Amino acid sequence: MSVFCAIDYETCGPERYAACSIGLVRIENGRLGKSFVHLIRPPSRRVLFTDVHGLTWRDLCNQPTYPELWPVIADFVQGCDGFVAHNASFDRSVWRSCCETFGLPDPNLPFYCTLKGSRATLNLSSYRLNIVCSSLGIPLNHHEALSDALGCAAIFLELGRRGLDVERMRLNPPARKKCRCS
Repeated sequence: MSVFCAIDYETCGPERYAACSIGLVRIENGRLGKSFVHLIRPPSRRVLFTDVHGLTWRDLCNQPTYPELWPVIADFVQGCDGFVAHNASFDRSVWRSCCETFGLPDPNLPFYCTLKGSRATLNLSSYRLNIVCSSLGIPLNHHEALSDALGCAAIFLELGRRGLDVERMRLNPPARKKCRCS
């Protein structure tokens, strides 16, 4: 049986490497496993989106940077077959941008999207994470990284129980940057 890791980032700037919080939840043998959450000192003192996630520079200034936190993150995702996220294209872009910007090794795992899976399976007026969780009776403290990762993991398991093949949630690989060689 595959092992997945639900992931959620909160960011504090328009740059995808401006992660300020990460939540991770392992999904093993069809069950929620261990979890991890940590605030991250962003690369800039400028903290945007406080109105969304509630985090300020004061909350983040004494936290480890992404590269300092990397060994713990890499150890946590070791042995996983893929990542699961709600609107996975966003979380995948943050993951890859952080790896590229900070020179960290990207294990290049596939991403599976519960937003995509929810649209294929559920009949809702909106497929935002908070709406999907509410419709399935999953508790959520929206925009808190661990709560969002737990909510996403619970959606992933419920969609599987409803018969959705995990491959229908898989994101296509990101497009490669074109070489401008002459």
